[in-house]
Amino acid sequence: MQEYTYKTKGTCSQAIKITLNGDTIESVKFLGGCNGNLQGIDKLVHGMKIDDVISRLTGIRCGFKPTSCPDQLAQALIEIKANKTDVT
Repeated sequence: MQEYTYKTKGTCSQAIKITLNGDTIESVKFLGGCNGNLQGIDKLVHGMKIDDVISRLTGIRCGFKPTSCPDQLAQALIEIKANKTDVT
């Protein structure tokens, strides 16, 4: 298992800690933000493949903001995939 920390941009949350087992999400923990909703995201994406989460969450907006916590999770996973050869 590998853990990654991603500093979010444009959201109430400040960072996301992501634990992966290969290309499968084990856990997602947000620092800051709407606690209940973000716990829900963790439960929903647990066990999902990275590409499935990216395709479902990319582009979600929060109000008038150009991004959201779910979108930032997708951006984090895109960055992890681009920078890590062990994530497929």
